[in-house]
This record gives sequence, structure tokens and C-alpha cells, in this order.
Amino acid sequence: MGFVDAIKRWRLAQRGLSSGKKRRVHSENPVIQSLEDSFWVKWALFFAFAVSCGLLVFRTSPNTPFAEDPVRGSLFAIIIAATAIVMFQVSLLESCRRNSRVILVFGGLIGHLVIVRLIMGLANAGHIPELYRFFFVPFALAPMLHSVLLGRSIGAFSTVFVTLIGSLFVPKGDGLVYMILSLVCGVTGTLLANEVRKRIQLLQAGIYVGAVALLLAILLGNLNVAACFGPNAVEHLQLFGSGGAAAFGTAVLTALLISGTLPVFEGFFLLTTDISWLECSDLNHKLLRRMQLEAPGTFHHSLVVAALSEAAAERIGANAPMCRVCSYFHDVGKLKKPEYFIENQSDEVENPHDALTPTMSALIIIAHVKDGIDLAIKNKLNPRVIDVIQQHHGDSLVYFFYRRAQEQKKEELAKVDQRLENPEDLPSIDEKNFRYPGPRPNSRESGIISLADSVESASRSLKKPTPGRIRTLIEDIFRSRLQDGQLDDCPLTVKELAIIKDSFAVTLRSMLHSRIDYPKEEDKSSSKREMSDRDPTQDTRVIPMVKRA
Repeated sequence: MGFVDAIKRWRLAQRGLSSGKKRRVHSENPVIQSLEDSFWVKWALFFAFAVSCGLLVFRTSPNTPFAEDPVRGSLFAIIIAATAIVMFQVSLLESCRRNSRVILVFGGLIGHLVIVRLIMGLANAGHIPELYRFFFVPFALAPMLHSVLLGRSIGAFSTVFVTLIGSLFVPKGDGLVYMILSLVCGVTGTLLANEVRKRIQLLQAGIYVGAVALLLAILLGNLNVAACFGPNAVEHLQLFGSGGAAAFGTAVLTALLISGTLPVFEGFFLLTTDISWLECSDLNHKLLRRMQLEAPGTFHHSLVVAALSEAAAERIGANAPMCRVCSYFHDVGKLKKPEYFIENQSDEVENPHDALTPTMSALIIIAHVKDGIDLAIKNKLNPRVIDVIQQHHGDSLVYFFYRRAQEQKKEELAKVDQRLENPEDLPSIDEKNFRYPGPRPNSRESGIISLADSVESASRSLKKPTPGRIRTLIEDIFRSRLQDGQLDDCPLTVKELAIIKDSFAVTLRSMLHSRIDYPKEEDKSSSKREMSDRDPTQDTRVIPMVKRA
């Protein structure tokens, strides 16, 4: 198909009907997409996970509960793995529908369990002191990684099942201690690593996990604090210090490992964490710098949309950093023809749309979406940003120019009635020619940005932005977007839309509030002259009496 399209473009270019170049298009590789959505690939991954768990327990150490009956231990591991698969399918399928996410979740579980199995084997062989074997286990590895990349629910899922399966190859008598340490440390890492926006927060989470592991070891009797004050205090203090150093060191190294490998996981699995979103929000990006110089009105509009959408996303629990970054770039396509957009036009310059037909004006306005996609792909912006650029207008109508076209047609029809025009020369007005190509917003973040874009643009027309007028404007825009079906594919609920309305109203009121009318300099000088010319003996102000000593 690509070769046929190239020939078609060449033939049109030969006739002067095309430049011969193809606009950049944002689309996924069809082979990769088919693998991502394949039912058989997903269940093959589930089968591999269950078999791997069984093999880890089958080849267990001699002093473990299932050393004498490894087949029975493998069966237990497979049953727990099957339970994990069912729970994943029932509760977490929406957040991990793509097969690459399945690889990330279950691959992370297997990696975590392999490390636990390796440390238990080293401890059994005498390479790690028996007293410290649990201090070298990275209890928070999979939970923290999954919590940062996929959210708190996936982190909690990982905590539960690495604990259950890992307890099968822990030495006899220590299974309960391992389960408590793994559950509490995993939950601590999951809670602290959720919505991390700075890399230093991961290091802080590792320190807290180490502190929790050390405290639990003391409470469970693995470290005897009372003995540090007994006859062999020096020896026990050394043991306590070594255990504390091992606990903190393992937890901190786990956090540093996750922090260092996050870009690799994000790139390979096409994920974006809050850390990366905040790194992308730098206003010194070359496209944003161009926008500041070439389209300052669009740049200011994008900043206001970012403020509106970020505040609303925070209120409903959507991805606020993503909303901010995507808002910065959502109108980047206007850089191709900035002078054709009202926010970039000055009063001294004639509006270029005055010399164009409404249809041509609508085509130029609509083209900024495709131009934005072209610029975003060329500058390698995040795929989620490209999706928002493509969806922020949906398939809505460019109403201003559609209405102008209808008015012009009425005028031409009047001329036809007067026999001044030939009816066959009148152009037909098709509503499709005045609509954006779509698609409609299909995520909460793109829906919020789409609404914020419309609200901000309309708010510029308010003469006296009182709270009542702002609220009425927001209600009208939300109603029209709903009636036009622009939010039909968006997962925003009615309750969330009400919260977004309130957030927009609060943010706009703070931005459009009226200011104090300060007196002019002339008024100040005249008032000073009046005061100087006034006879002080005629001053009617009350002068407080000073009590003499």
C-alpha cells in the first residue's frame, strides 16, 4: 500500500496538484498492535508465569518445607499463580489490557521471586549469615516498580503474590516472618512510591522501607536489642549495626535501581511516569520557545488551558502532570500559520480571513490539528501528547465560518431571486467540510483538555466576567459539547463533569477577577495642591491632645 500511495502522490505532483510529500501520521505498527491485543499471546504469558513459579519451588533448597516433596510444592505454587491470574483478569484488566503490560507485571513478579530464591540459596549455602538473610531480600522491588509505572493497585497486587509464592521457598519455621516482612515492606513501598514526581522521593521511600524492615526485625525477635546492654554488648551492637546496615542498604539500593532503570522501562513498555511528565513540562522546549516568539497569543492560551486542566485533573484524580504537558503542546500546529488565528492577530493588521471564503478559512483552521501532529512526530513528542493534539477538537464544528458560509449563501440566494446570479454557480455547503477530522477524546485527560480549550477561548469574549456569567458560560459549553456527542467516547462520569465545572469556575474567577481602579497621577497631584492650599487653621480633623508631663 505504501508503494501505491507513493505512485499516486508522484502522479498528482506531476500534474501540479500535490507537493509529492506525505504528511507525518501517528500510528502504531500493525504487527506490534496485533501482538499487543492477541488473546493467545496473553494466555501464553499466563501459562509461562504459572510454569515458572512451579519450577522455582520445584528446585528449592534442602531445608525448605517442600524439599522432600517438590512436586507438591510446585502444585501449591501453580495454584497461587492461577489465583493471581484470575485476580488480574477480574480486577486489573482495564489498566493492563495490553500484552506488554502483562509482561511487565508478571515478568516483574518472576524477577522478584528469582532474586528471593537466589538469596535464600546463598543463605542456605552459608554465603550469607543466617541472621541477616531476610535483610538482603529486596521486599519492595516489584511493588515499588509496579506502583511507579502502573499505579497503586498493581503495586498492591504484586505485594500480595510475591509474598505468597516467595514463602514457599523460605526455610522451615521462617515462613511467617518472611510473610510479615514482605507484606509490610511491600505495602510501605507501594504507598510511598505512588504518584512520585521527583526521583529523590524514590530514595526517601527506600529509606523508609529499610527503617520498617529493621523495626519489624526487632519486634519479631530477629535482632535482640536488650542484649546490646548485656555482658556481650559490643558483640551484639556489632550484630545490630550490621543488620541495620544490611536492611537500609538493600532498601536504598532497590530504590536506586528502580530510579535508574525507569527510563528503560518507560521506553520499552511505552509508559510515562509523573517524573517524566514533569521533565517534559520545561517551557524551554524548542517548540514552546518558537511559540513564545511566533505565536505569543497561542502560547498564553496554552498556559491558561494548562492551569485549567491541571487543577481539574487534580480534583477528579486524573493525571494532572500529563494534562499540563499536553496542554502546552495541544495547539502547536498553529505555528505553521499563526497569523490566521485570532489570538495572534493585532489590531493594526488586517485579518487575513477577510480575503478568503469561509470554506477556505475553515480548512486552514482545521489543518492546525494535522500540522500539530506533523510537528509533534518530527520533534519526537510523547505519544500521549500526540493523541491529545489529535483529539482535543474531536469532530466538532467550526461554527463561526460555517455560520458565515450560510449567511453568504442567503445573500447569494437573494441575488438569484433578483436574477443577478445563476443558481448553478452557487457552491453547496456541506457541514462535513466544516468539521474537524477527529477522533473524539477517548481518555479522561484528553476530555478535560478539550473542555478547558473551549472554555478558555470563550472566556475571552466576556465583557464583565462576573461569577454568574462565568458559570453560565461554562454550563453552556459543557451542554453543547455533550449534545454534539464530543464526550461519547470519553470515560468521564457525570459526577466528574460536575467537579470539572466547579474547578473551571474557580480557576477562571481567579484569573478574570476585577482590579482596583487606582487614581491617576493628575488626581493625586491636584489633591496634594488642595491640601497645601488649605488653611491649617480651618482644618476640621480632630487632633489628639498630647498629655504634658
